[in-house]
Amino acid sequence: MTPAIIASVETMLEKWNGRQGKEIEAYQEFRLLTSEVISRTTFGSSYLEGEKIFAMLDKSTIIVSQNLSKTRIPLISKLWKSADLLESEKLAKEIQDRVMKIVKKREDKVVNGEVNSFGNDFLGLLVNAYHDSDEKNRISLEDLVAECKTFYFAGQETVNSLLAWIVLHLAIHGDWQEKGRREVVDIFGNQNPHLEGIAKLKIMTMIINETLRLYGPKTVLQRTVIREIQLGKLLLPANIDILPLNIGLHRNPHFWGNNVHHFKLERFAEGIAKATNYTAAAFFPFGLGPRSCVGMTFAMIETKIALSMILQRYTITLSPAYVHSPILILTRQPQNGIQVILEPIDSNA
Repeated sequence: MTPAIIASVETMLEKWNGRQGKEIEAYQEFRLLTSEVISRTTFGSSYLEGEKIFAMLDKSTIIVSQNLSKTRIPLISKLWKSADLLESEKLAKEIQDRVMKIVKKREDKVVNGEVNSFGNDFLGLLVNAYHDSDEKNRISLEDLVAECKTFYFAGQETVNSLLAWIVLHLAIHGDWQEKGRREVVDIFGNQNPHLEGIAKLKIMTMIINETLRLYGPKTVLQRTVIREIQLGKLLLPANIDILPLNIGLHRNPHFWGNNVHHFKLERFAEGIAKATNYTAAAFFPFGLGPRSCVGMTFAMIETKIALSMILQRYTITLSPAYVHSPILILTRQPQNGIQVILEPIDSNA
């Protein structure tokens, strides 16, 4: 998938060519980039094909976020539907229709003899499972659509948010930006990133981890209690949902010290295991245990490729227009965007 990620980043950087010295809104720029990446790598299509799905998922996300804490009375909910619920149902139907158009396009290519398989990307594997001759292995249409929605959202919005917060920190901490740039140039020169070199990016990994600690896209990890269990002084009954807040641990001075709110990359100089005063379990931006995020490696590689290619070409400074206002809409987002100014690096210097 690396060539597809690089091609998407190159498309973004080409757009930036005429904007040197001018303000750009990094959060929106990375939204387009990550949308393009997930469309190409997972669904074999361009951003334009998935654009409507992304827009509808955004609307759906806002509705879900606004209604998370609202209590519903079952009987009344069946007899009367709120405007939000009606809009949510409409969006769900439209998303399903658009996903099915992408699926049908893949199916038609096989039926018409243009290709001899559904493909080995994520969508191809799902369509194969949907058509599996063994009923035990076959997935339903609902599952197929749900998996596509999850990957469209999780593969786009989280990396988008992460890249934006990293760029903010690098714009503020120019010393670490320069150290990161030197590392990228030492490993890749002026060539595009490659997997062998990506594995050697120690400083960049520190930059990513410290940003994930302070501004990780996911602040809540929902879990279901399947049997009664003692958790500290709490007795949790079965069949309830709990929402562990990783931000509570990520910013806890007991684990990270009194400078817990500061951007200090030195914490991760010896890796995650030695980053805290006590336990590596105090850092879980991608979850923990057997239900850790399946896309963690993909997200890290995409982030490292994008940052490497940006640092090779530009110096990043913060625009005076920037106003710090993080909000949580399922992921942590900059309410007013992140405005930065890019200055090209003299390759002959």
